[in-house]
Amino acid sequence: MTGAKSDLNSASIPPDIAQEARELARGSEVLPGGADGLARKLLAVRREGRKLRAKLGIDPTSCDLHLGHAVVFRQLRRFQEFGHQVVLIIGGFTAQIGDPSGRNTTRPSLSREQVAAFAQTYLDQMGVILDLEKVELVNNSDWLGTMTFSDVLKLSSLVTANQLLAKEAFGERLDKQLPVGFHELFYPLAQGYDSVAVRADVELGGTDQRFNILQGRELQPHYGQEPQLAMLLPLLEGTDGVQKMSKSYDNYIALKDTPADMFGKCMRIPDELIVKYLELTTTLPGTEIDKIKDELEHGGNPKDAKVQLASQIVLQYHGGSVAAEASEEWQRIHSQRLAPDDMPLHVVPSPVQLFRVMVEAKLVASSSEAKRLVQEGGVRLDGQPVKDPNHQVVVTDAGGVVLQVGRRKFARLVAN
Repeated sequence: MTGAKSDLNSASIPPDIAQEARELARGSEVLPGGADGLARKLLAVRREGRKLRAKLGIDPTSCDLHLGHAVVFRQLRRFQEFGHQVVLIIGGFTAQIGDPSGRNTTRPSLSREQVAAFAQTYLDQMGVILDLEKVELVNNSDWLGTMTFSDVLKLSSLVTANQLLAKEAFGERLDKQLPVGFHELFYPLAQGYDSVAVRADVELGGTDQRFNILQGRELQPHYGQEPQLAMLLPLLEGTDGVQKMSKSYDNYIALKDTPADMFGKCMRIPDELIVKYLELTTTLPGTEIDKIKDELEHGGNPKDAKVQLASQIVLQYHGGSVAAEASEEWQRIHSQRLAPDDMPLHVVPSPVQLFRVMVEAKLVASSSEAKRLVQEGGVRLDGQPVKDPNHQVVVTDAGGVVLQVGRRKFARLVAN
């Protein structure tokens, strides 16, 4: 085996493989060896007369995927386009443990039924990006769930507690004297063993998955396999431009968002993230992205670039005609300050304080939030700002009154 590896390292890489490796590695960090390391792996599988096996493990822990998740799905799509085998592991077992990456608390446990339901919604959404008919779909409950205690002890004997505790999430919690569940220590081992079970050549994940993915490289040689490569993709910041995109931070753009919501959220991202979003979330060719980047650097209007970004994203998930409608609607509401044609109706039976109407129409979560928004100037009645939360709302016009809260929430107030 050593001799074979030496021959491979010294061999010249064919130009077509070198180019393919550069395309697949674009925008990611490949360990070890970067694009050259990936080229050597591609040459090795070609010599063996098989497809490269690109693995992704996902733990279904909610019902919605967002653009941050889609970054890695798009990278997997590129592997499919080059004819490689994508192996998608549903974490039916690991989702019940909970990945401790980036967490300062232990994740809540999920039932097997919850995981199965979430997994189906994930697949429904991923089908927009990946060709699921060509995906090798497996569930790690099939091998992790059948392990005996003896199997677990054998697996855990291949690493030390010191190695596992070196994981950043564990170290930070221990430094702050926060609890670390013993079961959490097994998560990197379980994910690493997934790579053994599917004989992965390369595993994809966000940069926060570095430790877990490298654990797979550590385990594979113990089972007579060549260690996989790690392909790490940047984490996408959310619409706030600070935290990574997450439902927990309420800064996400869900793949199931309505076209209007998706478009509006894209328009809210900070200007400095426009190019990164174009690169990580769209299928625009690099030459077109470079053109937009050059225009921005030479005084171009960021709003125009965001409209291109938002239109492209809505197109990808909802289609071209819908994207055009979403763009026109956004321009209508935000550039011309007009209300949308379709909005919920709310009956106002008698004069009532504005902040109460906002709560009853479910445009805000609480009275205190309503009062704050009104005082900050974020509330309009028929296009006119109102600064008094106790303003008496009286509906006399047969067409009703349009109540606008913030940029995107509307309701038509009508009398009985």
